[in-house]
Amino acid sequence: MSASLPYVLVVYYSRFGATRTLAEQVAAGVEDIPGIAVRLRCVPPVSTTCEAVEPTIPAEGAVYATVDELRHCAGLALGSPTRFGNMAAPLKYFLDGTSELWLNGALVDKPATAFTSTASLHGGQEATLLTMLVPLLHQGMVYAGVPYSESGLLATTSGGTPYGTSHVAGERSDRSVDDTERELARAQGKRIARLALALRSLREDS
Repeated sequence: MSASLPYVLVVYYSRFGATRTLAEQVAAGVEDIPGIAVRLRCVPPVSTTCEAVEPTIPAEGAVYATVDELRHCAGLALGSPTRFGNMAAPLKYFLDGTSELWLNGALVDKPATAFTSTASLHGGQEATLLTMLVPLLHQGMVYAGVPYSESGLLATTSGGTPYGTSHVAGERSDRSVDDTERELARAQGKRIARLALALRSLREDS
């Protein structure tokens, strides 16, 4: 990855691995677009124990996201499992720490998107994606979902949604991300990358 290239920041929280797999596919989609890079990052879990400290670098998977990486990104993709129709607490905790970016308008006119995973088909996928876009709109970001020009939205029997890619992991969280869900996530990454490049040019010209 060239340090001079603009980049899409893909930030996720994943407990059993499905959301991480979707994040990797979104990142792969970004990498398919010339002229832009990707940074794949996760967020640490939120502890119920006072003063519990996570290691600076996680034992596996992507490194932890920083607010500075969010500040300087050209686009953002957020991924979270569903928690009662909302994003998981660790991802919300990360977003709650971005008030400085809101005060400075650092994310205004940058594109953003989201993706999610649930245990059941009716476990709140769309509600989660819709609630995830709320803080992004407060930041002045431009939200982009998955358009119906992606044929997988009509073919999928599990995840999908025009609000962002989703996945049904099953009651035991043991159902793998299927080919259609992977294709949708990859297409979502391509779209956010193209929009990041286009909107970056508009911001520079304004």
